[in-house]
Amino acid sequence: MTTRRTILVIDDDPAMRDSLAFLLDVNGFAVTTYETATSFLDHLKSSTVDCIVSDIRMPGMSGLELVRKLEAGAAACPVILMTGHGDVALAVEAMKAGAVDFIEKPFEDDALLRAIREALQTQSAAPADETVKRDAEARLVDLSPRERDVLRGLVAGKINKVIAHDLGISPRTVEVYRANLMAKTNARSMSELMRIAIAAGL
Repeated sequence: MTTRRTILVIDDDPAMRDSLAFLLDVNGFAVTTYETATSFLDHLKSSTVDCIVSDIRMPGMSGLELVRKLEAGAAACPVILMTGHGDVALAVEAMKAGAVDFIEKPFEDDALLRAIREALQTQSAAPADETVKRDAEARLVDLSPRERDVLRGLVAGKINKVIAHDLGISPRTVEVYRANLMAKTNARSMSELMRIAIAAGL
């Protein structure tokens, strides 16, 4: 029998914790839940964990602070952040700090399961940084200068209206550019697009 991979869920909402624990359990994962990032770190030495799924906004230590702490040596395991619509800039900052992915609430069960499976796969077969950078650059090669400008704005965590103001175009035009970015890079989600841009050094 194969060992079940352990997923750790950190969220201050008890209903969310229970719902995610049930979803992951029925999909074959072992699950441990914590109410706060601090309580998880207190038990870190005694826990085995393959992947962490954490809310980004929590009382005390935020998801972003948790990522920074883990990257600083507390533990080496992939972190996926759950984020509200207004927290995308924070989630992008967390990806720059080392989070592997973020998913926007409300999300489909499949979106979370896919993110976890990809994180576990990436962890077990992490390619060299240079290869990742080259692959990311190749996916951005067909972008126009204006599309790159819009992508830089997104990586900076700016909303469409702000990007539009900065570039002297309409928010509707920014939406068109965003759709082009997704199509040209073949990104399936905003987090994947951000991962490509960050890997390419934008």
